[in-house]
Amino acid sequence: MLDNLSIPDDIAKEPELPIPSIDEQKRIVEELKRLEEAGELTAELLEAFMTGQHSLSTEQ
Repeated sequence: MLDNLSIPDDIAKEPELPIPSIDEQKRIVEELKRLEEAGELTAELLEAFMTGQHSLSTEQ
């Protein structure tokens, strides 16, 4: 089924991010909900959380 799918050898691979603990994931969700309710959640901020460029530990 995926016979036609090929990835070029020279494509840059992004580094794998460590998966946050369940407690950290819950804190991130709470923070994202808080930001959304306050009208402060932007696409850029959401992307930063999802790519590991921003985390709760960088806020403190």
